[in-house]
Amino acid sequence: MPGPKGAPPVSLRVFQPTGLKTAAPALLWIHGGGLIFGAPEQDDRTNIAFAREPGITVAAVRYRLGPDHPAPAAVEDAYAGLRGLAERADDLHIDIARIAIGGAGAGGGIAAALALLAHDRAEIRPVFQLLLYPMLDDRTTTRTDLDTLKVRAWTPKSNRYGRSSCLGDAVAGPDVSPYAAAARREDLTGLPPAWIGVGTLDLFHDEDVAYARRLSDSGVPCELDVVPGAFHGFELVFPRAEVSREFWRRQARALKGAL
Repeated sequence: MPGPKGAPPVSLRVFQPTGLKTAAPALLWIHGGGLIFGAPEQDDRTNIAFAREPGITVAAVRYRLGPDHPAPAAVEDAYAGLRGLAERADDLHIDIARIAIGGAGAGGGIAAALALLAHDRAEIRPVFQLLLYPMLDDRTTTRTDLDTLKVRAWTPKSNRYGRSSCLGDAVAGPDVSPYAAAARREDLTGLPPAWIGVGTLDLFHDEDVAYARRLSDSGVPCELDVVPGAFHGFELVFPRAEVSREFWRRQARALKGAL
């Protein structure tokens, strides 16, 4: 797909149900990786499952990473992917009135920022946000109380590095754009409904719970799913565990209900 103005093209890794011939809903998926690593291929298993179970098109966007490409490069690439889906809707059998956006970790944070960007530009209107333990608030990097929290996979040190890689010295300062950290937006009215899932031992637990509450307070329907004892990316480490399977089933139900 054409990239943002002055930037390279953006690619999408697309999965569709076999034999799809009529317009169907779609999910633009954004992979995790702390803003500094990762690729669409890492989520093939669950993206294929989404294409099979709800019977939708899933398009995973490949976006530019920090530190080589600071914010807002990632969300601009995601927006280019969203725009590309709408422009290629006929070829891909996509119902542009039923496009959801979603992601995990950093990808979830980019998806939340994408919801803001799409709202502000008013060109394409996603109908749902599927946010798995999203990375929403750069100000979490200043919380020293989290240094003693027994988290796994993504630690306070990792978080500070990931955020600073994309924001530089501006991290946790007064001038960070909501397109780089969605929790910075004060007015959340008018955004699409959301589902937010996070574990109690996830570094992003507090910021995710706070964002879900703020969405609800702003009149945006938001379902918050908190998994006791779960750490960041737990379902990727233990995909066959029942708690992981149920976590995915709840996502699929929420997505199918929204679309």
